[in-house]
Amino acid sequence: MYFFLAAVFSILITSCSKREPVRVETDQVTKVDYDTTAIDSFSNGAISVDIARKIRMSSQKYQDSLKEALRIQKEEQRIKQELEKENKKKQEEEKKNKEKEGKAKEEAGKTSP
Repeated sequence: MYFFLAAVFSILITSCSKREPVRVETDQVTKVDYDTTAIDSFSNGAISVDIARKIRMSSQKYQDSLKEALRIQKEEQRIKQELEKENKKKQEEEKKNKEKEGKAKEEAGKTSP
């Protein structure tokens, strides 16, 4: 029985003694790994996906990028048409040259024998 009382008394003494608080650096605990804060969809400042898309599409930067893309596309079409015209001219010239050479060979063949 004395052993039991001594065990209970030692447990009470150790459990009720002052403990030193564990030092935790608050900078590390509150450090956030991401740069944005999540906003609840029902809180102030929250917007729907459709509205955010409309805002992005109406921005001047987006409009400018659309105009630039359209300008580049038109320029590419113009260059392509010019190349096609040049290729047609070259083909016609080659065709005429071949016809001339063919006629020249025929005439040379007729006069030789």
